[in-house]
Amino acid sequence: MKLMSNLVDSPQSTVRRAFELRTILSTIDRGLWAIISLLVFITFSGCGVYSFTGAALGPEVQTISIDNFYNDAGNGPPNMSQIFTEEIRDYYQANTSLALVQENGDLLLEGSITRYEFVPVAPQASGSNDVADVAGLVRLNITVSASYVNTYSDEFNFENKSFTFFADFSADRDPSSVEEELIAEIFDQIIFDIFTATVANW
Repeated sequence: MKLMSNLVDSPQSTVRRAFELRTILSTIDRGLWAIISLLVFITFSGCGVYSFTGAALGPEVQTISIDNFYNDAGNGPPNMSQIFTEEIRDYYQANTSLALVQENGDLLLEGSITRYEFVPVAPQASGSNDVADVAGLVRLNITVSASYVNTYSDEFNFENKSFTFFADFSADRDPSSVEEELIAEIFDQIIFDIFTATVANW
């Protein structure tokens, strides 16, 4: 009987062994993640400044200067250029490890908003020869002209390159009621396009 009791684990012994096994597996799991993280870091550290958006530059590139983008379009909200400047600076800081400096950065970016225009699109037939056709949609077009200099490599440098995007809304709506939302949508895309053209070519 003593032999049989030794062969059959007690409930307490079973619970203890299950806990020990879970602890071992948890330790192994943490170790694997640590190894994987180390390998990822080693793999990408040789590429210089990197972020998981795909931006990478040589290790010598550490800083960026982004001048104020002015509104040369002649219209639009009075704070539009300030909004664009702040958002594009924030985007580079969030998606690269570059330090933003006021001047003399390793990368230099400047430009201006050159077009801000509402135009009718998608005309709808009035059904009458006496009544002109009307637009079903109105489109806001925004163009930003930008110049970019990498002081260590001129491969992707450009000057006064235009980046344009647009957003449509119903002609029944007052432009002022949707203007802020449209500007935000268009700026997001233009900033992404500028970012891609400058530091995401690696």
